[in-house]
Amino acid sequence: MKKIDRAKADQYFKEKNRYMALYLVIWLLSSFGVVLFAESLSTFTINGFPFHYFMGAQGSIVIFIVLLYVNAKVSDGIDKRYGLDESRNEQISYGKTLDH
Repeated sequence: MKKIDRAKADQYFKEKNRYMALYLVIWLLSSFGVVLFAESLSTFTINGFPFHYFMGAQGSIVIFIVLLYVNAKVSDGIDKRYGLDESRNEQISYGKTLDH
C-alpha cells in the first residue's frame, strides 16, 4: 500500500470525518427528527399514508441505503484525490504475502 505523509493523511481523515458527521446528521434528522414533529407532519401524505408513518416504515430505510451509496461514491472520490487508488494497490501487492 502506498505511504502518504502525515500532513496529507491528517487532511484525508479530516475530510472523511467531516462527511461522516454530515451523513450522521442526515440520518439523525430522518430517523428521529420526523418522530419529534409527527403531529405537524401528519398533514402530508405519501401513497395515502401520513408522512411520519411512511418515514418510520420505509423512508428512513431508503434514506439509509441512499446514504450508503453516496458515502461509497464520495469516499472513492476522496481516495482518488489523495492518491489512494485501490486497483493500483492491488497491482503492486499482487502475489506478495505478509507474515504477521
